[in-house]
Amino acid sequence: MLASLIGPATDLIGKFVEDKDQKNKLAHEIATMAERHAQELAKGQLAVNAEEAKHKNIFVSGWRPFIGWTCGIALMAHFLLFPSADVITAYLGYPPVAYPAFDMDSLMTILLGMLGLGGMRSFEKYKKLTK
Repeated sequence: MLASLIGPATDLIGKFVEDKDQKNKLAHEIATMAERHAQELAKGQLAVNAEEAKHKNIFVSGWRPFIGWTCGIALMAHFLLFPSADVITAYLGYPPVAYPAFDMDSLMTILLGMLGLGGMRSFEKYKKLTK
Protein backbone atom coordinates (compact mmCIF):
# COMPACT_ATOMS: atom_id res chain seq x y z
CA MET A 1 0.00 0.00 0.00
CA LEU A 2 2.78 2.38 0.91
CA ALA A 3 4.50 1.72 -2.42
CA SER A 4 1.42 2.94 -4.30
CA LEU A 5 1.63 6.27 -2.46
CA ILE A 6 5.29 6.91 -3.28
CA GLY A 7 4.70 8.09 -6.86
CA PRO A 8 2.04 10.69 -6.01
CA ALA A 9 4.01 11.87 -2.98
CA THR A 10 7.14 12.46 -5.04
CA ASP A 11 5.05 14.33 -7.64
CA LEU A 12 3.77 16.61 -4.87
CA ILE A 13 7.30 17.22 -3.65
CA GLY A 14 8.23 18.31 -7.17
CA LYS A 15 5.48 20.95 -7.12
CA PHE A 16 6.43 22.48 -3.77
CA VAL A 17 10.21 22.11 -3.52
CA GLU A 18 12.27 24.17 -5.97
CA ASP A 19 15.78 22.87 -5.15
CA LYS A 20 16.52 19.80 -7.28
CA ASP A 21 18.91 18.23 -4.75
CA GLN A 22 16.47 18.74 -1.88
CA LYS A 23 13.66 17.30 -4.02
CA ASN A 24 15.72 14.19 -4.83
CA LYS A 25 16.69 13.77 -1.18
CA LEU A 26 13.05 13.92 -0.04
CA ALA A 27 11.95 11.56 -2.82
CA HIS A 28 14.62 9.07 -1.74
CA GLU A 29 13.55 9.36 1.91
CA ILE A 30 9.96 8.59 0.97
CA ALA A 31 10.97 5.71 -1.31
CA THR A 32 13.07 4.01 1.36
CA MET A 33 10.62 4.59 4.21
CA ALA A 34 8.78 1.28 3.68
CA GLU A 35 12.01 -0.70 3.56
CA ARG A 36 13.31 0.88 6.77
CA HIS A 37 10.01 0.17 8.50
CA ALA A 38 10.09 -3.48 7.38
CA GLN A 39 13.67 -3.83 8.63
CA GLU A 40 12.75 -2.41 12.02
CA LEU A 41 9.85 -4.85 12.31
CA ALA A 42 12.14 -7.75 11.39
CA LYS A 43 14.70 -6.67 13.99
CA GLY A 44 12.00 -6.51 16.63
CA GLN A 45 10.78 -10.00 15.72
CA LEU A 46 14.34 -11.35 15.91
CA ALA A 47 14.68 -9.95 19.43
CA VAL A 48 11.40 -11.60 20.46
CA ASN A 49 12.50 -14.90 18.90
CA ALA A 50 15.81 -14.80 20.78
CA GLU A 51 14.05 -14.24 24.10
CA GLU A 52 11.57 -17.04 23.42
CA ALA A 53 14.36 -19.47 22.58
CA LYS A 54 16.07 -18.77 25.95
CA HIS A 55 12.97 -19.62 27.95
CA LYS A 56 13.08 -22.82 30.03
CA ASN A 57 9.37 -23.59 29.65
CA ILE A 58 8.80 -26.00 26.75
CA PHE A 59 5.53 -24.30 25.81
CA VAL A 60 7.44 -21.10 25.09
CA SER A 61 10.73 -22.34 23.66
CA GLY A 62 9.56 -25.70 22.36
CA TRP A 63 7.34 -24.60 19.50
CA ARG A 64 10.22 -24.43 17.01
CA PRO A 65 11.38 -28.00 17.63
CA PHE A 66 7.74 -29.10 17.54
CA ILE A 67 7.29 -27.57 14.09
CA GLY A 68 10.56 -29.15 12.96
CA TRP A 69 9.57 -32.61 14.20
CA THR A 70 6.08 -32.26 12.73
CA CYS A 71 7.49 -31.33 9.31
CA GLY A 72 10.07 -34.12 9.50
CA ILE A 73 7.49 -36.75 10.41
CA ALA A 74 5.11 -35.58 7.68
CA LEU A 75 7.91 -35.66 5.11
CA MET A 76 8.98 -39.12 6.27
CA ALA A 77 5.40 -40.39 6.09
CA HIS A 78 4.85 -38.99 2.61
CA PHE A 79 8.12 -40.14 1.04
CA LEU A 80 9.10 -43.21 3.07
CA LEU A 81 6.31 -44.79 5.10
CA PHE A 82 3.40 -44.55 2.64
CA PRO A 83 5.34 -45.84 -0.38
CA SER A 84 6.84 -48.64 1.73
CA ALA A 85 3.40 -49.58 2.99
CA ASP A 86 2.16 -49.65 -0.63
CA VAL A 87 4.91 -52.08 -1.59
CA ILE A 88 4.23 -54.29 1.43
CA THR A 89 0.46 -54.38 0.90
CA ALA A 90 0.93 -55.11 -2.82
CA TYR A 91 3.35 -57.92 -1.98
CA LEU A 92 0.86 -59.41 0.49
CA GLY A 93 -1.94 -59.16 -2.08
CA TYR A 94 -4.04 -56.52 -0.34
CA PRO A 95 -5.63 -53.63 -2.23
CA PRO A 96 -3.84 -50.26 -2.02
CA VAL A 97 -4.67 -48.06 0.96
CA ALA A 98 -5.96 -44.51 0.45
CA TYR A 99 -3.64 -42.26 2.43
CA PRO A 100 -4.43 -38.70 3.46
CA ALA A 101 -3.50 -36.04 0.92
CA PHE A 102 -0.62 -33.76 1.83
CA ASP A 103 -0.35 -30.13 0.90
CA MET A 104 3.30 -30.53 0.02
CA ASP A 105 3.70 -26.90 -1.11
CA SER A 106 2.91 -25.59 2.37
CA LEU A 107 4.89 -28.32 4.09
CA MET A 108 7.98 -27.70 1.97
CA THR A 109 7.72 -23.93 2.46
CA ILE A 110 7.79 -24.36 6.23
CA LEU A 111 10.40 -27.11 6.23
CA LEU A 112 12.81 -25.39 3.85
CA GLY A 113 12.44 -22.12 5.75
CA MET A 114 13.32 -23.89 8.97
CA LEU A 115 16.24 -25.68 7.33
CA GLY A 116 17.51 -22.35 6.04
CA LEU A 117 17.34 -20.85 9.52
CA GLY A 118 19.14 -23.88 10.93
CA GLY A 119 21.82 -23.53 8.26
CA MET A 120 22.33 -19.88 9.14
CA ARG A 121 22.64 -20.80 12.82
CA SER A 122 25.20 -23.51 12.01
CA PHE A 123 27.19 -21.03 9.93
CA GLU A 124 27.16 -18.52 12.79
CA LYS A 125 28.46 -21.17 15.18
CA TYR A 126 31.14 -22.23 12.67
CA LYS A 127 32.33 -18.62 12.34
CA LYS A 128 32.16 -18.29 16.16
CA LEU A 129 29.74 -15.38 15.90
CA THR A 130 27.58 -16.80 18.69
CA LYS A 131 28.11 -18.99 21.71
